[in-house]
Amino acid sequence: MILTITLNPLLERRLFFDTAELGRSNRSSKEIFYAGGKGINVSRQLNFLGVQNSAFTFLGGNNGKVLRHCLTNDKIDFSVVSAKSETRIADLIIEEKNNLISTFFGMNSHITSDEASEFKNKLEKMIQNCSIVVFAGSSPCKETDDIFPFGIELANKHDKISILDTYGTHLNDCIEAAPTVIHNNVEEVEKSLNISLRNENEKLNFLHELYSKNIKLSFLTDGDNPVYASKFNFHYKIVPPNVKVLDSTGSGDAFVAGIAYGLENALVFDEFVKIAAALGAANSTMLETCEVTSEQMGKYAEHVEVMTVGKKMKIINDTPNYK
Repeated sequence: MILTITLNPLLERRLFFDTAELGRSNRSSKEIFYAGGKGINVSRQLNFLGVQNSAFTFLGGNNGKVLRHCLTNDKIDFSVVSAKSETRIADLIIEEKNNLISTFFGMNSHITSDEASEFKNKLEKMIQNCSIVVFAGSSPCKETDDIFPFGIELANKHDKISILDTYGTHLNDCIEAAPTVIHNNVEEVEKSLNISLRNENEKLNFLHELYSKNIKLSFLTDGDNPVYASKFNFHYKIVPPNVKVLDSTGSGDAFVAGIAYGLENALVFDEFVKIAAALGAANSTMLETCEVTSEQMGKYAEHVEVMTVGKKMKIINDTPNYK
């Protein structure tokens, strides 16, 4: 069973317009509420792939009640720590005529020290009962900054696979905790760590640095550009399929779900990175977030190319009949 951790969940209110114009009154033709947050997105995508999982998060206030209802409607199994602070919300303005989407984020929640401690206490028990734990999304406040590093250390202690996908001031501490797998968006890493990842050499050097910190698998995504990855200290360039992008929101989360899917099913590296890239690409063609079907995944995976960069892994035939 895969456990996903989201510290900063998001209630999305999606407002649909034929066209919209700033500075004047606009009347929506449709309004829906949607459960967001990176770990929650990963859980939704895993559901579409038929993988058992559970989401763990904070929820608070009226927004938290609505988000709870959204999770139930999406059939996402979840557990929460109740927060006094209101769960954050975002308005998505969707102009259907022009295929334009604008997002306006509200304020982050403020989690108290007691709430963060309760979260960590529950997390220790939950990690022991899962095979893979995914730590995804931002930390809403300083009181939650140590939760991901704490959880990664627990996963290592209990010999569980941990997958990290985060950014912000706590990223360096998360890296030092040595997750099994790390996924990052290039722009988010550059801002979080104040480094440059503009060219291939800089990306490969960063992947090597992650390996030196005992991170087994690393992935750097950059929109529709090639993904750079490392398996131990062997580097790869993954070229996603060429697609017409409608909304890239959640494509990184779909990618992470593909990695978790592959590891849970003991797939070989070349196979599950194609699945991950296919999920990310397919998600970007849809308005819905992380609702890619297995059929869509298979269709796009056929067009993913995986290439080695630099030194190549030597494959030894150790079967009994090898001479």
